[in-house]
Amino acid sequence: MMNEEKMLKNQELIKNAYAAFNARDIDAILQVMHPQVKWSKAWEGDYATGHNEVRAYWQRQWNEINPNVTPVGFRERENGTLEVEVNQLVKDMDGNTLFDGKVKHVYIINEGLLQQMDIELS
Repeated sequence: MMNEEKMLKNQELIKNAYAAFNARDIDAILQVMHPQVKWSKAWEGDYATGHNEVRAYWQRQWNEINPNVTPVGFRERENGTLEVEVNQLVKDMDGNTLFDGKVKHVYIINEGLLQQMDIELS
């Protein structure tokens, strides 16, 4: 189980990562990702593995859609992963809403770095 200090650190890490994502600041997020990060490619399927694949995936995604993701809840799961409930607003490049709702992002955090992220629909 995470102690309270570690939980707060992980929440801060996640909040900063989402803020950087919404600002399209890939470099800021990669600094807090494990070099061999596994990132769920919800938009394409499968995983992006490692910094270069994550960068390329996001650049492809942001050419097609405009997502904005805000964490609204945190819960530690029994297996030690961190469940983050997020409000996700996705628009197309013309500003039309494609998705507006809640999803769960489930993280493995290792030594202060994001090691894996999976997506579960609420």
